[in-house]
Amino acid sequence: MSDGRPAPANETAVVAGETYRFTVLTSRLLRLEYSAAGEFVDERTQVVVDRAFDGVVPTFEVRRGEGSPDAVEILTEHLHLEYTGGPFHASTLSVTLRSGATDPHYSVWRFGQEYPDQPPFRANLRGTARTLDEVDGATELEPGLLATYGFATLDDSDSVLLSDDGWIAPRPHAVRAAAGRPDPTPSSDLYLFAHGRDFRGALTDFHLLTGPAPLVPRYVLGNWWSRFWRYSEESYLELMDTFEAERVPLSVAVIDMDWHVTDVDPAIGTGWTGYTWNADLFPDPARFLGALHERGLAVTLNVHPADGVRRHENAYAEVARAVGIDPESGLGVAFDVTSRAFVDAYLRLLHHPLEEQGVDFWWLDWQSGGSTRIPGLDPLWMLNHIHYLDSARGGRRPLTFSRYAGLGSHRYPVGFSGDTIITWASLDFQPAFTATAANVGYGWWSHDVGGHRAGTHDVERSVRWVQLGVFSPVNRLHSSNSPFTSKEPWSFGPRAEAAMTRFLRLRHLLVPTLYTAAWAAHTDGVAVVRPMYHDYPRWDESLAVPNQAMVAEHLLLAPITTPEDDVAHVASTTAWLPAGSWIDVFTGARYDGGERGRTVRLHRALEGYPVLARAGAVLPLAADPLADVRSNPETLVLRAFPGTAESTLVEDDGAAEPTPEVTVLRQRLAAAGDGGPDGGTTIELEIVPTTGREPGRTRQVWVDLVGVASVESVEVSGGDGAAQPHVVGPVADDAAELLAPALRISLGRIDPALGLTLTVRGASAIPRDVVQDAFCLLDGAELAYETKEQAWSAVQQQHGLDLAQTLATVDLPEVLRSAIVEAASARPVF
Repeated sequence: MSDGRPAPANETAVVAGETYRFTVLTSRLLRLEYSAAGEFVDERTQVVVDRAFDGVVPTFEVRRGEGSPDAVEILTEHLHLEYTGGPFHASTLSVTLRSGATDPHYSVWRFGQEYPDQPPFRANLRGTARTLDEVDGATELEPGLLATYGFATLDDSDSVLLSDDGWIAPRPHAVRAAAGRPDPTPSSDLYLFAHGRDFRGALTDFHLLTGPAPLVPRYVLGNWWSRFWRYSEESYLELMDTFEAERVPLSVAVIDMDWHVTDVDPAIGTGWTGYTWNADLFPDPARFLGALHERGLAVTLNVHPADGVRRHENAYAEVARAVGIDPESGLGVAFDVTSRAFVDAYLRLLHHPLEEQGVDFWWLDWQSGGSTRIPGLDPLWMLNHIHYLDSARGGRRPLTFSRYAGLGSHRYPVGFSGDTIITWASLDFQPAFTATAANVGYGWWSHDVGGHRAGTHDVERSVRWVQLGVFSPVNRLHSSNSPFTSKEPWSFGPRAEAAMTRFLRLRHLLVPTLYTAAWAAHTDGVAVVRPMYHDYPRWDESLAVPNQAMVAEHLLLAPITTPEDDVAHVASTTAWLPAGSWIDVFTGARYDGGERGRTVRLHRALEGYPVLARAGAVLPLAADPLADVRSNPETLVLRAFPGTAESTLVEDDGAAEPTPEVTVLRQRLAAAGDGGPDGGTTIELEIVPTTGREPGRTRQVWVDLVGVASVESVEVSGGDGAAQPHVVGPVADDAAELLAPALRISLGRIDPALGLTLTVRGASAIPRDVVQDAFCLLDGAELAYETKEQAWSAVQQQHGLDLAQTLATVDLPEVLRSAIVEAASARPVF
């Protein structure tokens, strides 16, 4: 169990009376406690693990009121708390935002008061939900920590405590209530987050209070194969070899429940719960798991613990004796996460032997009910807690795969969102569901990519789901035991297979970028996938695009989640572009957000997807999509989108508690007449090691300049003088098939710990071929040839407003007309 030491706040941060206690954690985060019995909690809880905040206490003023001994005011730099005494309610306790108020009508928080729920511009911005089981489309989300008003609460009144030895215990008022002696006035233990539009600040304080998101192993970021199917050792390994032969990379093998015995005596229940290998399918489990490891795959097995341990299990006798049951009785061992004896036997006798055979982590399926013998303890939360902590044995980096169990669940990644129904409505809800979970720090959702059950066969939807999965926190292909729902790319026809395969390869190229984002989630509380308003909180437009998200440091995702037009064979989505320039990751076209941002319509055929990189971004990529993602890539590709910005690369040695190796990548763009030569543009890329990197390790480094056709010269300064820069030419490997055209410059084998600066002079951009882009759009549409020729003639002869006006007179589907205008409006990278 974890360290259950008390987590009191600094005494100087506390203002208390006989029945109340207020704690100033930061100038915008307050703890508000009321207990008629005068009982206050300093222990850690299942949600809150730290209240000292490194001993830092913000400056605040206390004023004692007249007329009541408990009347008190507390003023911080940002807040003004007023309490008149007695039980908390709207007339006795309020907090006014002294600064940072964002809604003129709602700048005061009052205890128990309800506020309008009118999304997107006047509402709590929500959090997440326990599961998507049985949900077709959208579902209600729990309240989150961010709101347009600038304040929201975390109610920790009923969570269980973590006692001194790390075990759980109920709160005293919960014990009394369970015994039929409830307190006359309910106890309250609230945390008020009143950060205005500083959403990042609110989440920073949340992670200080509840603990950081752990750092996941690198293999989590590759492609997962998962299917509810009765595989055998032979058929599963054969499938893995087929994926390899098709050059479709995988990093995690998920074995659903049929790995264990499922045909059991009905007298003892169903076969959903099990811990004994099915020897008919897997005669030598260690051999099978070893074969998967040899193929570079981590392995997780599915378990449904709720039915306990029954007499058909190989480990039954040992488990029964451990909990005081005579094995000869054949009595089942009930699932009881409140029993120390059961939990010890459950982990030591059921799971540890399987881990010794080669299981890397566990998929905890099924929710095991909603109550336990300890008041307030959710069995799902306890399962996540014990499994995650136990998985760190032997110096391993901990990991589990389970369902969301409320606030604080971010400490137990990865999340399983449930059995997704296979419909466009489910796909359409998934981006918003994923991003919004970051409002409660839950950044590691794993969905059933492609959907699990029900629904219909739809090739286009399947491709779009894989494309979304590639830019999701976890990309786990999954399906049911129907013979018609499997997700192998080659089962969808040649065009879809090509698109899926390209994107699945891209996922593995992206692992260095995604792992850098995983470090940011761990150290800074910045989710890998997050709503636009996390990065652009002052812009109301960021609230109006719930399906849009920022991914990693510099990528803007505007997913396509609706079908294409039947005639144009083009799908579209609306996106809000923040100020500045954005470059399409797949085409190299530049879109300008101007000075204040703008809303655009983006159109893509099946092979494309709207993902834009901030101009100036540098994406660290692997060079080989089939390389083992568990290690840092031997050849590092720095894909630079011309512009001026700063990016980051974070790596480590893979240890359980690694030290980050941080490299800053600064790019600068200077046009002719602005520091560049008369003949073209100067691009400067500076590699700056900051922390953790020790000299002495070299690697091959390539710089891919997106959208650049040619350069006049390249040179390197700094480093150890070993860099040998030369222009390789247009990118011609996997990246060329997957990403926008780019010019590759090789730096040779260099030591990144020594840093260097690459200067490219006389760069010229690849011109946009508007005519060809329009031809491809028109050629794919099912229209009269005469209509196509009219539109193409206009594209060849006109541009700008004239083109738009002429196309308005041609009988085109609106989406096709809009797509041609988009293509004509896109610009080269500089």
